[in-house]
Amino acid sequence: MPFWPSHVGSIVKRVTAVVAIATFAVAAQAGPREQAKRMHDRIAGVPPSDTVLGAMATEIAAGRTQAAALMAMNHPAFYAVTLKNLVTPWTNRDQTVFAPLNDYTATVIGIVRDDVPFNEVLSGDILYVGNAGGLPAVSATSNNHYEQLETQGIDLRTGLQRTTQSGVYGTPPAATAGVMTTRAAAQSFFVAGTNRAMFRFTLLNHMCRDLEEVQDTSRPPDLIRQDVSRSPGGDARLFLNGCVGCHSGMDPMTQAFAYYTFDDTQGRMLYTGGSVQPKYFNNDTTFAFGFRTPDDQWENRWRRGQNALLGWDSALPGTGAGAKSLGQEFGASDAFASCQVEKVFRTVCLRSPVDATDRGQIGSMTSTFRASGYRLKQVFADAATYCMGD
Repeated sequence: MPFWPSHVGSIVKRVTAVVAIATFAVAAQAGPREQAKRMHDRIAGVPPSDTVLGAMATEIAAGRTQAAALMAMNHPAFYAVTLKNLVTPWTNRDQTVFAPLNDYTATVIGIVRDDVPFNEVLSGDILYVGNAGGLPAVSATSNNHYEQLETQGIDLRTGLQRTTQSGVYGTPPAATAGVMTTRAAAQSFFVAGTNRAMFRFTLLNHMCRDLEEVQDTSRPPDLIRQDVSRSPGGDARLFLNGCVGCHSGMDPMTQAFAYYTFDDTQGRMLYTGGSVQPKYFNNDTTFAFGFRTPDDQWENRWRRGQNALLGWDSALPGTGAGAKSLGQEFGASDAFASCQVEKVFRTVCLRSPVDATDRGQIGSMTSTFRASGYRLKQVFADAATYCMGD
């Protein structure tokens, strides 16, 4: 009996090896048309027309793979499916793709389409809206405009136009912070709570780090708010060895959001410049000697310690007032740039980086991304070229 499982295992190993060799051989022998089809499928999620396939194959045969990738990006599905599915999970706490189009997603799609520098996604006074007739008016209190834009199947290549949040929503220009101050983001991350959710999900979605990955107990705790117990369960060690790791870095930066909230009754984001939202004083008797937020001045204490490895820009001061300047701080970091590249790599290559070659490619693509003026379409083209033979 022991012979049978061993024999089966041997057969399985041989079959697996043969399949792997055959797959590699097919990929290696793929001609320009096969490569063009694979590239189009990865970028747009649908097969190309014969005309587009032929044109892409011609470009690939001539060594112009970037031009071929841009042809694939001209398909409506690149915007309505690939980009929407990439961005939608960033817009909600459940991180689900099964959510309707909203102003956050539409704005990112527009930024990509128009080659707007992607590092403005967390700081710009930018909003993309539909320009087709028959749509409900854009509203600070409703998502109907964007839901109808999607329901009517309007081509987002031509159906979006750039405007400003200050002009449409009435948010002061200095208080706009890219997608962080869109209605969708505010509804998900400024509602109730203490506004720490906006910090955590921005870090997760745009720096590819969750709080557990950036804990640093070496940072001073003097700006941790009053609602954090210094001796949870009666044990101060839990605070010193656990809570302080996140809060000592997070609380000084979430001060940037002190004037923002989402009003469920009105269904809109509110900005109360000069007046700290009452939520910042929730549970202020938990530790009365803790920090009491006076304004929206923030400080990045992660510029020192282990999180200096996130690559903060030395040209910026590391301090500021309000969400816009915090968004600029994040958007100028190495972690921000590499995060966008890693996400596109997974989207196009259908896998995460697995070895030194892949990691080297991520580094190269990140450098090119920055050199191109943070054009995300450049990243899609680079990823599609690299994974064309997968």
